[in-house]
Formats: sequence, C-alpha cells, structure tokens
Amino acid sequence: MTALAIAARAELIRLWHGAQDAAHDLGHIDRVWANAKAIMGDEPGLDAQALQMAVIFHDAVNLPKDAPDRAMASTLSARAAADWLAGQGWGAERIALVVHAVEAHSFSAAIPPRSPEARVLQDADRLEALGAIGLARMFAVTGAMGGALFHAGDPMAQHRPLDDRAYALDHLEVKLFGLAQTMHTATGRAMAEERTEWMFSFRARLLREIGGAASFF
Repeated sequence: MTALAIAARAELIRLWHGAQDAAHDLGHIDRVWANAKAIMGDEPGLDAQALQMAVIFHDAVNLPKDAPDRAMASTLSARAAADWLAGQGWGAERIALVVHAVEAHSFSAAIPPRSPEARVLQDADRLEALGAIGLARMFAVTGAMGGALFHAGDPMAQHRPLDDRAYALDHLEVKLFGLAQTMHTATGRAMAEERTEWMFSFRARLLREIGGAASFF
C-alpha cells in the first residue's frame, strides 16, 4: 500500500469518528478495491491512483439507508475527498476524476458514470451488494433499521407490496436481483451474474427451510 493510500485511510477513519457500521467499514473499502482491481482491465487508460482514492473516500460520509437526505451522501463524500486531496497537492483535473467517481457510485444518487474511474467504482461497489457478502450486508443493514429477516406469513410477497425496509428478503426483488444488468464492465457483469445466481439459490434454500409461503396460511 502506498504512503498516499495509508494517509487516505487514516483520513477516512478520522472522518468516520468511530461511527462505522457492519456494511460500511474498512473491510468494505478493501473488498471494493479488490473488486476494482479485478475489473479495471476492462477500462484501459484509467487513472489507477485516482480510482484508489475514489474507492477509499466513496463512503466517507455514510448516512443511514433510511435517512431523508441519503442521496446526498455521495456528494458529501466527494467534497471530503476533494478537500483532502487538494491539501495533498493534487491538481483540479485529477481531483475532478475522484469527485465524479465518488458522486456517481451511489445507487440512490442516480448519477450516470461518465469516466472509466466512475464506471469501475460503481461496478466494484455494486458487486459488494451481491453474493454471500451482499446477503450478509443486506441482513445487517435491515436489522440496523429495525427490520425483520422476512415476512413470516408471506416471505415472497405474493399477497402484499414489497417492503425492503421492513423485511430484508424483499430487498432481493426490490434492488439486488437487478444489479447485474446495470454493470458497465464485462468482467463486472460476469461476476455480478455469478453472484446473483448464488443468491437465487440461497433464497430457494431459505424458503425450503422455513416451509415457503404455503405453510403459513
């Protein structure tokens, strides 16, 4: 790890003020960077150091999922990254690469990624929402908001509206099963499709273990 990356991580820890959560901690940052390195070859010519800075700072301001200003989190994180990088002597052009990548990574912000760095970060971060780690984070986040694992009487939402704030399992249909189709890199999409297939298998197994919807009526 470079001296700049070490210093950036230290700044991230300072910005968090000890308020890390199970889904957004240093482990999350490290896994997103691993994902980014795995897929960045699909975007030749990107600035790898700018991408790494974007990865480190992308959740610098982490607002709760149910916060009314949640969509502003990536903009605030980008601002924190820009301020810190300016203090490190970075020029405006490279800072702009980091700022856009951080702003565009957010699903709730709905900002289209216009640069290689932004496309890779968005894909790398969305991969974290899929597969085994994605399921672990999904249940952790819903639990932190006071939600349940699933609706006991209708786990597949056959007779009720989907509500992923109240029931973790609903989040698969509300968001996660569609993420693979939003990927920008070929490698990222292949990884996302494999992880999504595994999540379908997990849900099928869970439904078998709890008896599916039928036994609750």
